[in-house]
Amino acid sequence: MSVNDDRPIMMAPAADAGPLGLAAFALTTFLLSASNAKWMDSATGSAWLGFAFAYGGLGQILASMWEFRNRNVFAATAFGTYGGFWIGLGLWALLVAPPPAGAPPLVAAAHAAAAGKDLGWILLAFAIFNTYMLLWSTQVNWAVFLVFLTLEATEIVLFIGAFQGASGANTIKVGGYVGVVTAAVAWYTSAAGVINGMKGRPVLPVGRPFGARAA
Repeated sequence: MSVNDDRPIMMAPAADAGPLGLAAFALTTFLLSASNAKWMDSATGSAWLGFAFAYGGLGQILASMWEFRNRNVFAATAFGTYGGFWIGLGLWALLVAPPPAGAPPLVAAAHAAAAGKDLGWILLAFAIFNTYMLLWSTQVNWAVFLVFLTLEATEIVLFIGAFQGASGANTIKVGGYVGVVTAAVAWYTSAAGVINGMKGRPVLPVGRPFGARAA
């Protein structure tokens, strides 16, 4: 092609970034959900925090950019939004949630209560986003739909628990268990994407879009 040739350059699509984005989402969701479910009582409970930046955040943002390159607007929007969710949640946990240094107990308790309401509003906002993505996931496949369905349940249970304040501890715990299920479904969908892409044929089933007929 000459330097004066103005024909568009056709670039090959990138590899499917979905399995990476789903794996990053699954692992970070699992760590936070295990903490919410009180499985980490012998640990700090904050194992999720670093991975919210390095894997759930950065990994999904990168997957989002590759999916934009592949013209997959659904996956790009989902991974970009939830990558931003993890980074934002990590920043909130570090910068906003802790009480002011040296705050007396009553001030610290009031701050903790207000921070819980913050978290409720954050989760409610993402549940709204997740609702229409849940609807559009019916046009992808059953595995992706189940990821968004379990995530919807997780976010609803957790924002209810956050708004309940101190009395919502058991609700948050239930949300942790539902979050673990969400992580498991996302890991399965990621694993299916990896092996199906390697083999070039369905090995682990993910289902069809709703309403699609078998070939």
